[in-house]
Amino acid sequence: MKPKERSALSIELNAVIVAVVEGEPCLLTADNLALPSGPFESGHRTLEQGLRAWAKLKGHQALGYVEQLYTFADRGRTSESARSVSIGYLALVHEKAGAMDAAWSPWYAHFPWEDHRGGAPKIIAKTIIPALIAWKNAAPDSAGKHARSERIGNAFPSDPHLWNEELVLQRYELLWETGLVAEAGRKSGNALGLAMPYDHRRIVATAMARLRAKIKYRPVVFELLPRQFTLLQLQNTVEALAGLRLHKQNFRRLVETQGLVEETGAITRGASGRPAKLFSFRRKVLQERAAAGTKLARAG
Repeated sequence: MKPKERSALSIELNAVIVAVVEGEPCLLTADNLALPSGPFESGHRTLEQGLRAWAKLKGHQALGYVEQLYTFADRGRTSESARSVSIGYLALVHEKAGAMDAAWSPWYAHFPWEDHRGGAPKIIAKTIIPALIAWKNAAPDSAGKHARSERIGNAFPSDPHLWNEELVLQRYELLWETGLVAEAGRKSGNALGLAMPYDHRRIVATAMARLRAKIKYRPVVFELLPRQFTLLQLQNTVEALAGLRLHKQNFRRLVETQGLVEETGAITRGASGRPAKLFSFRRKVLQERAAAGTKLARAG
């Protein structure tokens, strides 16, 4: 008897490369909105070194902060017959590069339900909640209805103060399960947000959740800012990533008490024409102590 043939296995790297462009967080994508990706190569000592070299060569983009996200290996995650394993990375840059074969795509174009800076997006009440209620009511028994109701309440709470900005992946997977995103493969006129090939939008959701959590206890946000910046620029960048409006005075008090920034002595003209002090990140703080964890101070 012939031994059972093993299916081919391919390993690749996918990078969620994030920059804040004109106040909006954006993803570096290919023409088909796919994430930058490439095959795993053994020529570098570490995967991160390989990723940095690959991004520089292929995308003309020098990466700043880089961390590994997750290994994505679900069967059927690509349209290919071979089993595909992807090692996902999150990378931050403070300016967009001129990659010839890539473009920057606003991440809220892919996740319009995640931007609450102007209040809860209308798409939630108009489209998402009715579809989720119908999905809940379609459960085969009362236990199933209760379980679905809890998932809906956690992901899309009726009280805006209970909104958890870190549950990006849970919300995306719930919308996938109910067929509200194109990647679910169901023909529907209610497909929400710009779709991405394969499971790339799921990888981005994982990166968004990681970054939203990370900015609360590690000063990675400064990787997205120029060397000198105003406190308003800093707050706008944090708000853009979190998808929330923050309390201005509390935010500035938090930045000052943590000793994360220092004045440069320079000033700039703000949008209103008033002079604004320029600050820089105190990188010594990383050696002095770990930045204290905290909950973002929302306005209202």
